[in-house]
Amino acid sequence: QVQLVESGGGSVQAGGSLRLSCTTSANTYSPYSRAWFRQAPGKGREAVARILTVSGNTAYTDSVKGRFTISQDNAKSTIYLQMNSLTPEDTGMYYCAAKGVSGSWSVASNYNYWGQGTQVTVSS
Repeated sequence: QVQLVESGGGSVQAGGSLRLSCTTSANTYSPYSRAWFRQAPGKGREAVARILTVSGNTAYTDSVKGRFTISQDNAKSTIYLQMNSLTPEDTGMYYCAAKGVSGSWSVASNYNYWGQGTQVTVSS
């Protein structure tokens, strides 16, 4: 059973930083890619960033480029999302997800596994 476990959420003031972590529980599972999504109250789930497991290639949604950085550890079992210059618009539940090779990285339905989410709240 593959489980993704997020941590690192919290409450910060605008301009602050947070670092999220997502650990994959099954040592034998190596997804093609993993991503961070977020969901604000009353809104749909939005793709934030993704990283390819083998190459480390990354991609970001436009609103976080230059502020957020996705990375992974050497064992490639944990991914991170470093979030800087946070704004109230970044508030939401942040989810880690993993998928295979097919489908666009920004479409939530393409992902096979999801974490339980970690809350990020940015106050003005």
